[in-house]
Amino acid sequence: MVHAFGIDNISPYKKKILVVDDYVPTRQMIVDALSDSGYQTIREAGNGKEALGFFRKEHYDLVISDVMMPQMGGMELLQNLKELKPDTAVIMITAQPEVELTVSALKKGAVDFLKKPFNIDDLIYKVHVYLQENNIATHQSYQSDLLLKQIEEKTKELSIHSYIYDSVENIEGSHDEIFEKLATTAMRVVDGEECFLLIYDDETKDFHARVSKSLTNSFNSKLTILSLKYLYHQVIEKGDALMIHSQDHPFVAPSLICSPLMIRDKTFGVLSVRKKKDRGSFAQKDLNYVVSLCKRASLNLENKMLYESLYVNVLDTFKALISSIQVRDQYTEDHSLRVTKLAVRLARGMGCSSGEIESLKISGSLHDLGKVAIPDNVLLKPDRLTNEEYEIIKQHPDTGERILKPVAIFERERTIIRHHHERWDGRGYPAGLSGEDIPLLSRILAMTDTFDAITNNRPYRQAQSVDAAVAEIKKNRGTQFDPLVTDHFLKIL
Repeated sequence: MVHAFGIDNISPYKKKILVVDDYVPTRQMIVDALSDSGYQTIREAGNGKEALGFFRKEHYDLVISDVMMPQMGGMELLQNLKELKPDTAVIMITAQPEVELTVSALKKGAVDFLKKPFNIDDLIYKVHVYLQENNIATHQSYQSDLLLKQIEEKTKELSIHSYIYDSVENIEGSHDEIFEKLATTAMRVVDGEECFLLIYDDETKDFHARVSKSLTNSFNSKLTILSLKYLYHQVIEKGDALMIHSQDHPFVAPSLICSPLMIRDKTFGVLSVRKKKDRGSFAQKDLNYVVSLCKRASLNLENKMLYESLYVNVLDTFKALISSIQVRDQYTEDHSLRVTKLAVRLARGMGCSSGEIESLKISGSLHDLGKVAIPDNVLLKPDRLTNEEYEIIKQHPDTGERILKPVAIFERERTIIRHHHERWDGRGYPAGLSGEDIPLLSRILAMTDTFDAITNNRPYRQAQSVDAAVAEIKKNRGTQFDPLVTDHFLKIL
C-alpha cells in the first residue's frame, strides 16, 4: 500500500503563533523577533489562563510558553492545549531546566525545551522548523510505528531543507554579512560547535578566514585552520565536500564537514563545521544539509554580484540622463532628491517592506526621467502652460516608462513611474486609474511629488508655505489623494 503525504500550501509565515510569558521584556523580545522574521499573526498572553482563553476562541499553530507563571503555569497550559488540539506545536522556555521537568514536558507533548537565557535566533530557527513540519500533513493512516518514524524523519529533513532555502533566499547585506549568516545557519542546522568560512587565494594557494565561530572559550582559530589546511586543499582540488570522523582522524573529534563554495564551477572558498562533542557524529543527512546550504549561498552570491554590477551601471546611465535635464532645469534633480527622501519616510511610516522602499528610492530618483523629451520652451516656460503645452507635459510618465522598458530589473519601478500622476478619483493620467488600482508606491510618490511642487519655486510661480500645502492636500483627500496615504503623510510632516 502506498502511503502519501502532502504539503499544505499555507506559508509558515502566515501561521498563528501565541507567545505566553508573564515577564513583559522577554515576551516583547520574542514577539519583535518573530515579527522581524516575517511572521504575520502573533498574539501575546501574560499567563497560561489568559492563553487558554485565547486558544478556546481560535486555534494557534504554535505556542511559545514560559513554565513559571501566575494563575496557570506552562505545564498546566501544555496539558490543556494537548487535550484541546493534540497536534499543536508547543515550545517551552524556563530559567530552571531540571531534567525531570524537561522529560515531563516532552512526554506531555512539547516539541522542544529552551533554557533561559536563550539565543533568539535559535528560537526563530525552531519556530520555522516546527511550523514547516506542521505544513507537511499526512493523508492516510500509518500501518506501523516504523513507517510513522520514517515519515517523521522525512518531515524533519524537509523542514530543515525549507529553512535552509528560506534563510539563503532572505539573506541581504554585504558579502561579510552573507558569510556570517551562512556560518550561523550551518552551525544551527547540524548542531555545530565550531565553524570557519575561508576564502581561497588561487595565486598564493592560501586560505583567509572571513568567519570564525565557536561555542567554546578554548578556541584557537589560527591553530585549528593550520591543522585542517590539508583537508581544505582536498576540497579545493576535488571540488567536492568531505565528512570525516574521529575514528579515522582523532584530532577532528567527534566529526567534521568541509564543503566547497563555488561560482561558475570555480571553488572560491570552503565552509568547515565541527560537530558538538556531546551530540555524536555527523550523518549523511548533515552532509546533505551543509552542501545544500553552500550551493544555494554560492548561487545567491553569484546572482548578487551580477545584479549589482548590472544595476549600478544601468542606474548610473539613467541618473546621467536626469543630470542632463538639470542642466536645462535646475529644479528637476533637486526636486527628485527631495521627493525621494520624503517618499521613503512616508513608506516607512506606512510599514512598507525593505524591497518596496528600495523600489521607491529608484522610482523616486527617476520619476521625471521622461522630461528629457520635453522641449525647453515648454519645460522652462515662465508663464502658465496652454492646454496644448500641458498635454506635452502629461506625456512624461509614459515617456519615462518607455525609456525604462528594455531594462528587466526595473520592471516594478517603471510601473510606479508611469502611474505617479494618477488620481484617487480616476481623473489623473496617463491611464485614468482610480482607487487601489493605482499601485501603492505610485500613490505615495504622487503625494510627495505634489507637496514638493507646492513648497518650492517653479518657473511660473513662487513657493508656497508648508501650511498652504497641507491645506491643499487636506482639501484633495479622497479626490486627488488616497485617504490612507494622506493621513500617514500628515503624521510625518
